[in-house]
Amino acid sequence: MLRLLALTLTLAAGSAAAEPLRIAIVSRTVFYVPLWIAQQQGHLKAEGIDAAIEVYNNAEKINEDLRAGKIDIAVSTPEAVMIDAYKGGSLRIVGGNAERLPHFIIARPAIKDLKQLRGARFGVLSLQEGSTYLVHRMMAANGFKPAEYEVLAVGGAPTRWKLLQEGKIDAGLQPFPLSYEAEAAGFTNFGPITQYVQDYLFTTVNADSRWAGANADTVTAFLRGLRHGLDTMNRDRATAVATAAKELNTTPALAERALNDTARLKILSQDLSVSVSALKGTFDTLVGVGLLPADARFAPDRMVDARYLNKLQ
Repeated sequence: MLRLLALTLTLAAGSAAAEPLRIAIVSRTVFYVPLWIAQQQGHLKAEGIDAAIEVYNNAEKINEDLRAGKIDIAVSTPEAVMIDAYKGGSLRIVGGNAERLPHFIIARPAIKDLKQLRGARFGVLSLQEGSTYLVHRMMAANGFKPAEYEVLAVGGAPTRWKLLQEGKIDAGLQPFPLSYEAEAAGFTNFGPITQYVQDYLFTTVNADSRWAGANADTVTAFLRGLRHGLDTMNRDRATAVATAAKELNTTPALAERALNDTARLKILSQDLSVSVSALKGTFDTLVGVGLLPADARFAPDRMVDARYLNKLQ
């Protein structure tokens, strides 16, 4: 009888776990390798989560769907979440992801000098998210005014690479391994964006606080599974390379190079915590471009809800 009861409870738990957690990501980049590993290697399943991951290629749509309850968790850009929090909205950062920038400034082969970027069309993910602000910072540092170049919202890094090859944009910020592919194809690499922007929180784990508060155990379970994915990426190189090559549509050699550079440059938060210095860098940028009030006080707790991550300690 006890064995039968235990089996019944196990089957019931498995049935309850079959409900998928809807997860949005903004693009296909190396930041998401821990998440893909967590899904494909069963780390999320072990936490009772059946993950359904969707690539949006549009940050505004992700935030819209978070608010509407169409998705549950997003691993995406933090700027709009931070702005929403300061406006009294419900979006919050619940974990860290990419806390340093892996982007290089890639331009068409004909552009060999930064001065030739006058009049250039820069492709970015969104006009309200990170890469736009980074372009403006970089161009201002080189003496350009906003009217002297154009910023176009075209989508994520794979889309920007396609448009660069088609000549529909002149430049874009490309993370590795796409930056490696661009160099090999003869495109100009003007170096890392970190020469202009040091501390910047680029992607985070985000949720609507109304949903998260009502599903606290699920949020914590997701973060635990994601952390297992990160641990696997760090210790099992073969699995990490195979996953990255498949999901980033690149070669194993370039996938391994990207993973090596990710580790060397300390791109990813190793415990999913949110770097305060990186958060401050993004906050200061939002104030600087007028998307947060000039007198806004930097208050991490206003933007980051660490309750779920703290349960893992």
